[in-house]
Amino acid sequence: MNTIETEVDVLVIGGGTAGPMAAVKAKQANPALRVLLLEKANVKRSGAISMGMDGLNNAVLPGHATPEQYVREITIANDGIVNQKTVMAYAANSHAMVEELDRWGVKFEKDETGDYAVKKVHHMGSYVLPMPEGHDIKKVLYRQLKRTRVEITNRLVATRLLTHEGPNGRVVAGAMAFDCRTADFHVIRAKSVVLACGAAGRLGLPASGYLFGTYENPTNAGDGYSMAYHAGAELSGIECFQINPLIKDYNGPACAYVTGPFGGYTTNAQGQRFIECDYWSGQMMWEFYRELQGGNGPVFLKLDHLAEETISQIETILHTNERPSRGRFHAGRGTDYRERMVEMHISEIGLCSGHSASGVWVNERAQTTVRGLHSAGDMACVPHNYMLGAFVYGKLAGESSAEFCATHDFAPVDAGQVAAERARVQAPLLRANGLPPSQVEFKLRRMVNDYLQPPKVTKKMEIGLERFEAIREDLGQLQARDPHELMRALEVHAIRDCAEMAARASLFRTESRWGLYHARVDHPETNDTDWRVHAQLHKAADGRMACFKRAIEPYIVPIDATDSSAYSRLRIPEAAEA
Repeated sequence: MNTIETEVDVLVIGGGTAGPMAAVKAKQANPALRVLLLEKANVKRSGAISMGMDGLNNAVLPGHATPEQYVREITIANDGIVNQKTVMAYAANSHAMVEELDRWGVKFEKDETGDYAVKKVHHMGSYVLPMPEGHDIKKVLYRQLKRTRVEITNRLVATRLLTHEGPNGRVVAGAMAFDCRTADFHVIRAKSVVLACGAAGRLGLPASGYLFGTYENPTNAGDGYSMAYHAGAELSGIECFQINPLIKDYNGPACAYVTGPFGGYTTNAQGQRFIECDYWSGQMMWEFYRELQGGNGPVFLKLDHLAEETISQIETILHTNERPSRGRFHAGRGTDYRERMVEMHISEIGLCSGHSASGVWVNERAQTTVRGLHSAGDMACVPHNYMLGAFVYGKLAGESSAEFCATHDFAPVDAGQVAAERARVQAPLLRANGLPPSQVEFKLRRMVNDYLQPPKVTKKMEIGLERFEAIREDLGQLQARDPHELMRALEVHAIRDCAEMAARASLFRTESRWGLYHARVDHPETNDTDWRVHAQLHKAADGRMACFKRAIEPYIVPIDATDSSAYSRLRIPEAAEA
C-alpha cells in the first residue's frame, strides 16, 4: 500500500448532487484555488441522481410560494424542530438556483406561457416542479465541472478527516482515503473540506434481504456521517429516521408526489383514500402504519381511474427518470396502471436530512461546528431539503469554503492520525483469514431492523446497543481479498457507527415526535416542555458517543398556533371514523 500525498485548497468529498455544485461554486468564487472533487465511484454516474431525477420536490418560485411560506411549511412538517435560518437560506436561494440550472441545460416542465409548471403536493403550499426529461442532469453537472476546471479523482474512498487543535478550536486539515482499485493510501491536505457524501442509506436491511436493494443509492453507506462524527462535528436529529412508502419488492418510490397532480393517490385495500396529502412526512407514514395495523392493508397507489392519456404521461415520467427499471418491474409483475393498483410497503430505516431531518449540524452558510469543515446535501441537517436543497447548500458550502481559504493557511497534519488511519484501513487486506464484509454487514443490518425499526421500544434499543458493540469486535476480524472488497469492509465500519448513533439518539429523546419516524411505544406523547429542542450527538472528549440538547433559535417566521398541528390532521375523517 503506497502512500500518496496531495495538497489542495478546497477538498470536496462526494460527487453526487451537492458535491459537484460545491466544487463549481468554490472555483467560480476564486478561479485561482485548487479545488479537488473526490468520488469513490465515478462522478459521471454517482450519487442519488445517478440515473436522473423526475422533479424538484421543493422549488420556491415567485407566483407560487414565498420563502416565508416555505419556512412555515417545513417548520410545521418537522414538528417545530428546525433552525429556521437554514431553511430560509435554502428558500431565499431556491429561485435563483432553478434559473441557473435552467441556463445550464436542465429541463423543467413549463406551461404554455413559458412559466415553470409548479404543482401542489405538500399539505399547504405548491412547490413541486416536474422534470419529464431529468435523466441527463448528471451530464449537465459534469459539463460544468469541466468548464470550471475542477480537478476530479474517481475511485478514491475517503475514510477519515484530518483535524488540528488550534488556538481557536478544532480546524479541519484535510482527509485520508484509499484507491479502491490499487489500494494506494492517500493523504490529502486541504485548507477547507466539504462533506457531501449523501444519506446513510445502507442502514436498515430491505425486506428482500438484498444488501444493495435499498431505497437510497446503496453506495451512500453513511461514510459522511461517520467521518463528521470522528472529526468532532455535531450531528442533529439522528433519531428522526427516514422511512418511506415504497413499491413492494421493488423498494423504489411509488411516486405519489409525481402522480398526485395528475389525480393519483394513496388508498387502502378497500380502495378508500385515507390521507389527504401524499407528501412524505413522518405523520403521513404514521397513518400508513396505522392502516396496515388496523387490518385495512395492504396500501396501494391508485391510478386505474385515470384517463389513458394521463396514464401514458405518468409512465413517460416514471419509467425514464431516476429509476428506469420501474417499468420493467411492473411488466414482470403484470401490473398495468390502467387495471391494477400498485402495492406499497414501509421501507427500511435510514438517516437522511433530504427526506427527513437527520444529519450533520450546519448553519445557514453550510458551516459545521468544526472550523473549515462544511457539509451539504442529504447528510447536512436542513430538514426536507431534497435535490434542490442539495444544490443550494452545495453552492453555499463552495462559496464559504473559498472564503475560508482566503483567510486561512493549511493546518498542520498530525502524523499520528495518519499512521493510525493507515493501519486501520490496510488491516483487512493484511489479514490472511477473517470475516467477509458482506456477512458482517448482513448481520449488523438485520439487527438494525430487529431493534431500531419504529415503533421504537426502549429495551429493544438497549439490546441493540449491546449487539452493535459486539459487532465492533467483528470489525477487527474483517478480511478483504482485494481493494474493492476493502471498500465494503470500511463501509461496514461506517454503518456500525450510524447504527449506534441511531440507537443512542432515539434513547435520548424520551418522547414521540415526527409521526412514525420517532414513535416510542413507552413514551407515546409529544412533550414540548422538555423536548422542543434539537437533540445533538457528538464524540465526547473521552471518545464516547454523547447526546445533548441544543435550544431552538427564535423563529424568524412566526407559526400560528392553529397551523402548528396541520400535519397531524392528514387523516381523512371518513377513514378515521371507519
